[in-house]
Amino acid sequence: MTSRAHAALLLAAGGSLRLGTAKQLLLVEGEPLVRRAARALLATRPAALFVVVGARADEVYAAVADLAASVHRVDCVDWQQGLSSSLRAGIAALPDRVDSALVALCDQPAMDVTHLETLVQQSALEPGRAIASGYSGVVGVPAMLPREWFPELLGLSGDVGARELLRRHADRVEVIEAPALAYDVDEPADQLDL
Repeated sequence: MTSRAHAALLLAAGGSLRLGTAKQLLLVEGEPLVRRAARALLATRPAALFVVVGARADEVYAAVADLAASVHRVDCVDWQQGLSSSLRAGIAALPDRVDSALVALCDQPAMDVTHLETLVQQSALEPGRAIASGYSGVVGVPAMLPREWFPELLGLSGDVGARELLRRHADRVEVIEAPALAYDVDEPADQLDL
């Protein structure tokens, strides 16, 4: 392992209420969104990939379980309470040996390995800062979050995620633009582009 190790954290616990079906399992080019995201995260060579599951947990995890021995399941029992519960469950599961977490969602079909590797490389150059994605005026995930932020992430509540901390600590965030990530899958009409 290198002197700076990161873990990948894939948040895939949501119930997809607006969509009406599990977005994690929607197919893009014949592959479930959750598997597509997990493969991209694994390509960044993390110490491990932690997949946070909740709604339809067994089905979602089954879609990624065979990808690598370093894929770990994290069950979020209170996933209905919002995004923060998934993020807290994932951060709590991370081993002490990692210096940062590459946090991602599975509903951004345009997330690619090149962008993720850029986030990881920039984080190595600026280890005390968060390295986030910028799209449509938003600073959000995927993002590399330093270990120093973990306690604050564990204190989040409600339907907020890392974006809240990125906004709060804007002076400690490097933004890498990725316009294609603005497209995500939240409502039935969003599936038209898959």
